[in-house]
Amino acid sequence: MEKAVPSSNTVFQATRRRLALWYTAVTAVLLLVFATVVYGYVRDTLIDRVDDTLSHVVEVVERSLVLEQADNQTGWIRLNLDASFRDNAEFLEDDHIDLEWFSPMGEKLWSTLPASASIPLRYERNVRTVPVKSDGVLEKEAAWLRQITEPVRINGQMLGYLRVSHPWFEVTKPTRQLLLELSLGLVVMISTVAVCGWLLSGLAMKPVRESYQRLRQFTADASHELRNPIAVIQTNTQVALMDLDMSERDWDTQKHQLEVIERLTRRLGRLVEDLLFLARSDSGIQQNSQLCNLEILLKDIVEEQQITAESKQIKLSLQIAPLSTVKAAEPVACYACCGDRDQLARLFTNLVSNALQHTPTGGEVGLSLQRSGQSQMQIQVSDTGSGISPEALPHIFNRFYRVDTARSHKNSEPANSSLKLRPAPTGTGLGLAIAQAIVENHHGQIRVDSTLHQGTTFTVTLPLARESA
Repeated sequence: MEKAVPSSNTVFQATRRRLALWYTAVTAVLLLVFATVVYGYVRDTLIDRVDDTLSHVVEVVERSLVLEQADNQTGWIRLNLDASFRDNAEFLEDDHIDLEWFSPMGEKLWSTLPASASIPLRYERNVRTVPVKSDGVLEKEAAWLRQITEPVRINGQMLGYLRVSHPWFEVTKPTRQLLLELSLGLVVMISTVAVCGWLLSGLAMKPVRESYQRLRQFTADASHELRNPIAVIQTNTQVALMDLDMSERDWDTQKHQLEVIERLTRRLGRLVEDLLFLARSDSGIQQNSQLCNLEILLKDIVEEQQITAESKQIKLSLQIAPLSTVKAAEPVACYACCGDRDQLARLFTNLVSNALQHTPTGGEVGLSLQRSGQSQMQIQVSDTGSGISPEALPHIFNRFYRVDTARSHKNSEPANSSLKLRPAPTGTGLGLAIAQAIVENHHGQIRVDSTLHQGTTFTVTLPLARESA
């Protein structure tokens, strides 16, 4: 079954889109914050101007009130409405400001508002925005008013209440226009930023793409150039070893040298293969995927490694948790994984052989396979070896990383022990890096838990294949 793998061009295009999207999103948020601040500032400024106008009109009208003596004995005074408000009404008409005068009992005595307008009086001094109602029916939005009510007292005598009204549309109209213009501006700016972000991200990705292509070409060329001579050297060395006359003493030395050459070329060949695998993995190149039964695969690996385990007197075991019957909507009722069988075999062979290598004689190495949730399975490879130091744990999946065994021996280990996962003299330090790459290629996870001098457990989590796979 073929599995579609994104090409490098697709990966770079996706990265370019993400960069452009992030650039546009960040700029859009900043522009939105800026527009919100501008809108709030302009609106508050307009409201403050209206309120200042109302307060100024109140002061002017209070100074122009015409008072008359109502009672000489008591000293009560009264307000001449016609003389007080006639000139003021004409003065304020051009500014769309309305005046109202109420008696101390709240009865409306004089008003420039329509007779049908009904706005309840609030006796305390306040500034508020109210709708104008006519016979209990709310007028159109343009009839909303901003009002200030001022109690008028002269020498302790309450003369009445002065209410000044200003049309609210002088606030709402410019703010709506501003909101429309800001919205259109935001759309234009964000669209422009998106286009610029796409162009700029393309320019930014260009040197990265060129560097990536050069590195990929170098890796492919180097691997190709190295594999052929290594194969020729190894073949000729093997042929020479077969043709040697073992009875002649001089040939013994030559045989030893050829054996060294053959061993080194084999080691170099493995290194090239590992580097080529990692390069392909980094490039997103994967093998054809198919349904792979891990239960059968692990049994085969245990069978293959059993001879090595018996030679070291190590107990090698495999435990498989039984699977219960599942519904059709759930994963298939077996430990099946959609992936490359050769890569998975390499993954678990490396983990098992590594565990056998660093487990002392008489120890145990165990494998277990079980479900983890509804759509995953978990494979564990445990041993009773020397373990890994806490300082080395964060780095064991790094390429070419090797544990500093001399320091560990001096500080905490017995003289005859060796750290877990320390590469053999011919090792390259790429084993666990390859294991991690294989797990990631199969959309899984790998982690390690270890206690020094007690053992190590590698846990691999892989997705179960669906029936449709």
